[in-house]
Amino acid sequence: MSRFRSILRSSLDATKKALTWSADDLMPPSEKYVFKFNSKEELKRWHLYSDSEYGGLSSASLEIKDAGNGLTGVFSGNLSLDVTEGLKINRSGFCGMRSKKYSFSCTQFDGYIDLDAYDTLAMKLKGDGRCYISTIYTENWVNHPGQPEDNSWQAFVFVPKDDWYIAKIPLERYLPTWRGNVIDSKLEMNPSRIVGMSLSVNAEGGFRGAKTGPGDFKVEMEWIKALRM
Repeated sequence: MSRFRSILRSSLDATKKALTWSADDLMPPSEKYVFKFNSKEELKRWHLYSDSEYGGLSSASLEIKDAGNGLTGVFSGNLSLDVTEGLKINRSGFCGMRSKKYSFSCTQFDGYIDLDAYDTLAMKLKGDGRCYISTIYTENWVNHPGQPEDNSWQAFVFVPKDDWYIAKIPLERYLPTWRGNVIDSKLEMNPSRIVGMSLSVNAEGGFRGAKTGPGDFKVEMEWIKALRM
């Protein structure tokens, strides 16, 4: 009897939602903010990672800066190819910042980042001439062999030095990856079930002409938006 009541309640809730749909539900706005880097509270939604977790010597920080016309987030640090003496690791010279996972239960999916109505991710950045990596993490509902973690999709982002720049990356350009390597898979991104995003930087690799090698890095961030182009 309780199961029947539960089903009935869910049906009534769905009906109420349908009756209260607005124009935005039928045709979402052409753009929406995903993240804003304008307060210390917003930065708490992110955590840092680097090769130092495996014995490397790279370091990173994430801070708020007053840019004069508003607050921005600053992701900066130092990329090192050195490792702690006596340790051997497969890869060094990388740092990243990743959004903390949205909380959800098995019956409530509103904790996901839903970009199903959009086709492009945009980021307003001011950098150092390095090439960064934008990653989108989606729920691993396919259970790819050997990959029990979230599915990850990556694209390069070149950030010009000293000038604000809006990078626009079509979602279709994000490639499925496994531990930083593109995988030969027929997986398709499910943009309605995004569980997080990250921005990272490597000492080596990226676009031709971009700054590479060990040393300091710094990128300022104002926002991340979803666009319907």
